[in-house]
Amino acid sequence: MTGTRTPFSGEVAPCGKRGDGEHFLDDDGHGLLIRDQHFACGCRRMRHEYHDGSIHVSALRCDGRRVKETDQVDPDHGC
Repeated sequence: MTGTRTPFSGEVAPCGKRGDGEHFLDDDGHGLLIRDQHFACGCRRMRHEYHDGSIHVSALRCDGRRVKETDQVDPDHGC
């Protein structure tokens, strides 16, 4: 797997605050793709694509609560 980290600034976190953080991208070149976004406030967005084509998208707020599925989670959050 190859992994990269890219800093970002001024993006809206799942808690609604604007902040800085890092994008993490791991790709095995055979269908596994992991995209995580970690905010300085502690929020996190995750998009994991697996070899079988399934995709798991989730987000956690800095207070530890999951973002509800009805809330908007950008699946390609800029990675």
